[in-house]
Amino acid sequence: MSNEEQQVLLDEARSGLIARRRFLKMTGAMAVMLPWLGLPRFAEGSTVQRPVGPLPTAESRHTLWYSTPAPESNVLREGLPIGNGRLGALIGGDPARNFLYLTDASMWLGERDVPLGDDGQFEYTTAHFGSLVMLARLYLSIEGHEAANITDYRRELDLGQGCVRVTYQKNGVSYACEIFASHPDDMIAVHLSQIGGGVYNGSIELQGMHGEAAHHEAESASSHFEGVLDNGLKYAANIKAVAVSGTVTADAKGLRFANCEALTVIFCGGTNYTPDLAMSYMDASLDPLKLSVKKAEAAAKQTPAMLLHTHVVDYRSLFDTMSVDFGASTKAQREMDTWTRLQARAATGSPADPELEASYLQFGRYLTIAGSRGSLPTGLQGLWISDNEPPWMADYHSDVNIQMNYWLPDRAGLPSCFDALTDYCLSQVASWTAITHQHFNDPRNVFRNSSGKIAGWTMGISTNIYGGGGWRWHPAGGAWLCNNLWQHYQYTQDRTYLARIYPLLKGACEFWESRLLTVTVMDPKTGVAREVLIDDADWSPEQGPLDAKGITYAQEWVWDLFENYRQASSLLSKDADYAASIAQLQARLYLPQVSPKNGWLEEWMTPDNLGEVRHRHLSPLVGFFPGDRIRLDASPPALIEGVTRLLEARGTSGYGWACAWRAICWARLKKAEKAYQLLLTNLLPSKNHSNGTAQNFFDVYNISADSDAFQIDANYGTPTAMLEMLMYSRPGLIELLPALPKAWAASGSVTGLGARGGFQVDFSWRQGKIASVTVRSIGGEQTRVKCGAWTKPIALHAGASVTIDPNDT
Repeated sequence: MSNEEQQVLLDEARSGLIARRRFLKMTGAMAVMLPWLGLPRFAEGSTVQRPVGPLPTAESRHTLWYSTPAPESNVLREGLPIGNGRLGALIGGDPARNFLYLTDASMWLGERDVPLGDDGQFEYTTAHFGSLVMLARLYLSIEGHEAANITDYRRELDLGQGCVRVTYQKNGVSYACEIFASHPDDMIAVHLSQIGGGVYNGSIELQGMHGEAAHHEAESASSHFEGVLDNGLKYAANIKAVAVSGTVTADAKGLRFANCEALTVIFCGGTNYTPDLAMSYMDASLDPLKLSVKKAEAAAKQTPAMLLHTHVVDYRSLFDTMSVDFGASTKAQREMDTWTRLQARAATGSPADPELEASYLQFGRYLTIAGSRGSLPTGLQGLWISDNEPPWMADYHSDVNIQMNYWLPDRAGLPSCFDALTDYCLSQVASWTAITHQHFNDPRNVFRNSSGKIAGWTMGISTNIYGGGGWRWHPAGGAWLCNNLWQHYQYTQDRTYLARIYPLLKGACEFWESRLLTVTVMDPKTGVAREVLIDDADWSPEQGPLDAKGITYAQEWVWDLFENYRQASSLLSKDADYAASIAQLQARLYLPQVSPKNGWLEEWMTPDNLGEVRHRHLSPLVGFFPGDRIRLDASPPALIEGVTRLLEARGTSGYGWACAWRAICWARLKKAEKAYQLLLTNLLPSKNHSNGTAQNFFDVYNISADSDAFQIDANYGTPTAMLEMLMYSRPGLIELLPALPKAWAASGSVTGLGARGGFQVDFSWRQGKIASVTVRSIGGEQTRVKCGAWTKPIALHAGASVTIDPNDT
């Protein structure tokens, strides 16, 4: 593509007039990218299938519960989260004034063409890059239900049903409030009920977050507002109240209800975002208000019991795909509320609480289902923010954070929840490609390609939902995202999916083909000079000099990208000649050495440490995890020792996501107690803005002495570490209990674990030894199952399973 063609293409893309077929033809990615046309958005849904039979029950052990309300002043740490993948809410307040902080995944400020600063890096402000912002707040006030008037208060997040419940007693009447976010009905429901002859009186107030004036209609018992952000994004929200007996009226502030035996409030809202560059990421024909009203009205025609039943059956179809049992907790531990229990576990000398740890793992799966389904992927805070200025814009950070968010789904029996990341990458890569071609080789960009060549695509460290980049350029970011996308194929063995992502892998290879430099190095083993390929000027995130060449982080990701692309090319029988040329480049890549000065795997192409010893990032270890080039059972012992020494130097404390990453690496090294200690570090209760787990299980990230922030990646990364401790997999190998800690060793079981190579695994253990194993194929054909000294090869066809008796191996 000539420079003139690139400029025309970029201009058309910026104006929203680009022809999708023309762009894809020019970037070599035409037919397989057409799934763009069916990507999810706030739109008309298909007819909802209603369940029959009784409502499924769930185990109560996976319930977070509290005996006190969540104050609005601490909503982000005590509010309980719900979500249907697109809509999210934080729920709190007391019975006299309940609140829901509501967010739509596509409620984003900003724009696509983020300008470059004087240093050639992206602007990183809300004015240009943008930010996720709130959609609305909903307040439900109930007269006479102040704390002084009630007893037996309890609020809970039932992970087994995907619901928040509040119950209490008043004057001999039992009151209950149930709140859930339904994926099938695409709405959030609040249902008030009672047993004992009570009634509800109070008000409902829907508040916009961007200066909107809500309109209230007594005839339809509804309130709504609509608006347009500065970037042209249209949005709206609507509530519908349905009362059993009593009345619902409207006044200047909202809706009022009186003498109601029961009341249901349906919330629906959204934007006209569409994941398509050709439409400038906004569908001008979509009317968010009309659609919000239509969906709320449709849901309101169903009984509250049927809405709940529909939600629970749908939710359980995902949540029940995996179970985990680390052993039994004590009766005293089970009787503690969740916050008390967290604090008790953190006390010096406290006994293990395996059910609490299992609930933390299941909370990560819950957030995956609630936050990554049928919409955009989860960013730094997922769907749960408390104002219009979330930390780091609640964006997508591509130097570990979004990748960590998506380590969990395939392992945890939730492969469909990975689709949000795939769809996002497919919808953004056209813009990323155009911006790369236009701006990456800007002479002010310290990371530009010295060759003067440019091809393929890369991205910024931060990305928004409009194809724009933020903060600094991230040359290796595309290669890391491709690792996530490729490993999803390894779990699923879905060739149709592989064809969809193939253009991303190839485009990332093209970028690196144009970027790599040839240098001469001395081979430490032979003392002979040889030519190798290295990364151009770069930095080891988020530290080190900005102009270091051959950084370990990039070298590992390029090797990984080339390896995965070659396999994809072979599997799809595509571009054999190009794959052969990539193989030649891969063979010439410089691969990191162990420093003779400190014994660590080098982070830079030097034996010297150029950054912080205890830096939060494990950038030089990406070839060990999440990559596969360095393996405990196949790499030279000196290289494994270098990995171990660097991991030791990084320490065992820090931010939650950093501890989760370290824990996974220790699990890969089969150091169970080191991995487990890092899990306990993340479970420490957050107090006085410290790192740790908040009352609602959100991971809290210390910023300064008097402030902190919620960041969701540790809530996904820590459960990933737990599963890696139970099972390690790669194509051709499933290893059970590689890092089982003493706290879980007595007995336990797990079902539905995803294994690379296309398998699912159930197993149990007693006294640290495998008791039973069942392996099911979801596309895989051959692998080895291993635990300790025994190993067994198995061969299966898709859909078949085999049960292994460890005593017969």
